[in-house]
Amino acid sequence: MIKLDLRRQSGKRTLLRRWIANNLGVLVLIILVMLLIFAYTIRSFYYAGARQKLTMELNSIVNILSRYAQDTETNLAPEMRATFESFSAKDKMELMAVNVKGRVVLTSSGFSPSSDTALPDYENLLGGGDGYWIGKAENNERIMAVCMDISGFSTEYSAVRVVTSLTEIDQTVTTMILAGIVVCAAILLLLVVTGIYFVGSIIKPITQLSDTAAKYAKGDFSTRTRYEGNDEIGDLCTAIDHMAEELSHAEEMKNEFISSVSHELRTPLTAIKGWAETIYLENDPETIHKGMNVIMGEADRLSQMVEELLDFSRMQSGHFTLQKATMDVLAELGDAVLIYMDKAARDNIRISYDEPEMLPFVYGDKNRIRQVFINIIDNAIKYSDPGGQVHIEATERQGNVVVSVSDTGCGIKASDLPKIKEKFYKPNHTRRGSGIGLAVADEIIAAHGGRLDITSEEGVGTTVTITLPPEQKPEA
Repeated sequence: MIKLDLRRQSGKRTLLRRWIANNLGVLVLIILVMLLIFAYTIRSFYYAGARQKLTMELNSIVNILSRYAQDTETNLAPEMRATFESFSAKDKMELMAVNVKGRVVLTSSGFSPSSDTALPDYENLLGGGDGYWIGKAENNERIMAVCMDISGFSTEYSAVRVVTSLTEIDQTVTTMILAGIVVCAAILLLLVVTGIYFVGSIIKPITQLSDTAAKYAKGDFSTRTRYEGNDEIGDLCTAIDHMAEELSHAEEMKNEFISSVSHELRTPLTAIKGWAETIYLENDPETIHKGMNVIMGEADRLSQMVEELLDFSRMQSGHFTLQKATMDVLAELGDAVLIYMDKAARDNIRISYDEPEMLPFVYGDKNRIRQVFINIIDNAIKYSDPGGQVHIEATERQGNVVVSVSDTGCGIKASDLPKIKEKFYKPNHTRRGSGIGLAVADEIIAAHGGRLDITSEEGVGTTVTITLPPEQKPEA
């Protein structure tokens, strides 16, 4: 029991670990990938917007300066200085002019950077690039710069550039990424909570099933699973409950069978022992004759019971075989009726037998078929009271051989009738018998391709009908 509990607890941890590794781990990875994609997309979107705005502003300035350069009456330098001073977006970005030596000589703010300040965007433009750069200024502030060539219409200046701070953009991007992280964390938390609840909803009934199975293993079939879900686990619980009912029923029948067989064995053995002692002590011929008859009769009962048990054991182990050949059912039925004529007369029970002149031959084991007839007739006499009647009839119906045995005995309850052919089942415990005779007979008839049907009414009587197919003749 301790090993079972440890194994069960280990199984619970393993199941949760597997869910975390297989499902939660994948979900976390997917969310992280989506979050990275979201962050990259947001950052690229805002940076692309900022670059587009810088490029538009710079194009507008370059177009203005180009028109000034084309006017021969206008001096480009003062116009350029005036344009820089009146730059409308100077509060958001700074406009700069770079001379032919690569130094910033004119700015919209009026403050020029030092001569050794690096201009990566300008260098990129000279190298044939797009004149675009993102980096850090001298004060470690992140900036974006766009540079355009104006050497085509100016001999003093080689390029103009516009620079803007990325602080606000980076703050906006960071805020949106944080919002995305919060949303993803909330989704992940929701998935964890629902996942743990779902795994728990599976582990709990499985644990109950494990506990219930442990009780079943000890022979306690009284416990039932308590699961009300309409799903596969519910189907499993229903199947296990049904299995417990069947096992409990089988256990009860087994106990009843052991008790019944013990009683059935003890009764003839007691009679045999008692009459053997009487014969040993007395020398009366009449007593000896009577005692020997009792001993032989009880020995026959024991032999029949042992044969039934052996047949049942062979059926359970799959070693039950039939020696089939062409046989006459009437001959075997007649022998069985003849065997019980005297016994029925002694019990004050009348046997009537309607024997037809001819019936189709049957391909089967005559000894087994006779065994079935003997069992059915014996049951009919056994469950009949003195003064009762047993009627036996053999006919041909739709080409099949049909044998019916009817009695006027105690009958069978309607609730017991569906179980009457089950092994170990005895509807009436006041009558002798092991409870496996009908089960063996039903197996024998089924092995011959036939059918054994039972109809009964309590207090009226019982009719057992045996249907056997005729022997199939080969076509010419």
